[in-house]
Amino acid sequence: MTAGASSAGGWPAGLLLAYYGDDFTGSTDALEAITAAGVPSVLFLRLPTDEMLARFSGVRCVGLAGSSRGRSTDWMDAELPAVFARLKALGAPILHYKVCSTFDSAPHVGSIGRAVDLGVGAMGGRWSPMVVGVPRLGRFQMFGNLFVTVNGTTYRLDRHPTMSRHPVTPMDEADLCRHLARQTARRIDLIDMAQIRAGAADARRAALEGDDTPVVLIDVMDEDTLAEAGRLIWENRGGCLFSASSSGLQYALAAHWRRLGLLPAQPGLPAAVGVPQIAVVSGSCSPVTAAQIGWARTHGFHTERLDLSRALDPAGREAEIARTVEVARTTLGRGESPVIYSAEGPDDPHVLAFDQTAGALGLTRADAARTVGTVLAEIMRRMVEARLVRRIMVAGGDSSGEVMEALNAFALDIAAGLAPGAPLCRAWSDDPLYDGLEVVLKGGQMGPTDFFTTVRDGLPAAPVLATGRSAVA
Repeated sequence: MTAGASSAGGWPAGLLLAYYGDDFTGSTDALEAITAAGVPSVLFLRLPTDEMLARFSGVRCVGLAGSSRGRSTDWMDAELPAVFARLKALGAPILHYKVCSTFDSAPHVGSIGRAVDLGVGAMGGRWSPMVVGVPRLGRFQMFGNLFVTVNGTTYRLDRHPTMSRHPVTPMDEADLCRHLARQTARRIDLIDMAQIRAGAADARRAALEGDDTPVVLIDVMDEDTLAEAGRLIWENRGGCLFSASSSGLQYALAAHWRRLGLLPAQPGLPAAVGVPQIAVVSGSCSPVTAAQIGWARTHGFHTERLDLSRALDPAGREAEIARTVEVARTTLGRGESPVIYSAEGPDDPHVLAFDQTAGALGLTRADAARTVGTVLAEIMRRMVEARLVRRIMVAGGDSSGEVMEALNAFALDIAAGLAPGAPLCRAWSDDPLYDGLEVVLKGGQMGPTDFFTTVRDGLPAAPVLATGRSAVA
């Protein structure tokens, strides 16, 4: 059955899903999940006008990339109602607030609870399902607790080597019901693994729904529970439903639709082809990104540290930007790919001294972090506008948002697969300089150690499946 099916057992006409991503890397992760499943989709970088939407008349999912993960509740109160109203007006039955699959959030910054309260206020509904587990990305929720796999080892979230000591939103609670309860007074409940396995999920859901629109987390441990979560949500969406979830929501819906025969049995994306050179900027403090930078240093890339003291100082900022752009120009001229980075892991002395460096210049941590992002964005903008490179990568969620806001593009779609959660995207712009620019936005935890090389060299010429493996693997 085609995407336009509207029979009782098929898809309704029009959009199936609209979503807002709380950062740019998570937004492309969600875009990849739904596109790879076989659902035509587009991600807008600003609120879409009717004219912009008309250019993508065949899509069934529309996303909007945002920055709320690093924002205060006051910012959310001021900005998100208009965003949710615009997305609701598109007519999709489900409005998804896409959160990070490590659920990093706090009452004062990136509050998922505040987003739920605003989203439910916009959409209504008698329940607000939440899916966080994403087996493909090594995220598993069991009895409400989130577990995350890193380099083959699975950690409970509060013992995760990075997220448990995140500099802004340290995750000290793996029980997502408890963690979310710090951020909202809304009723929070759970459909757990035992209830799903016993076939009691429908009865449990019916018992939980109410006029107070509770948040209902759904355990996801494997592909079967993922598809069951998708079924529960799709069959009980009503006319409008709000869900604050990771890309697990897209994977869950796709798994259910696949079982109904509405999507290909073996989804995938074309494999990315190689290019001679790429340009990378990184604001990520993750040890995963640090290992990737270390790999790149010994595999044909030139790595150049951003001088934070100069970048944060208005008196030295322009000189530091000009210096790093010239380093990039020289690097590309000799056939290598530049990596401009501000941190190399959480134990980097420059990271440990960041608060001191910022304080000496009269900056708060949040203001200083945003300044680093804008500096990296300006470096990348100048590289693109000098026509030095046509494939770029940004590591770090906040940095990705700053870079994409600096580039003159209004939308992204998926060009090819690279690694789970970090696809190769294609930019849409009315400016020929930016139109067709190839972009990879990589979250700090995403990608194998050799990922920078993969972005440059591409993958074997076989489809990239939903597991992240080549079809010939």
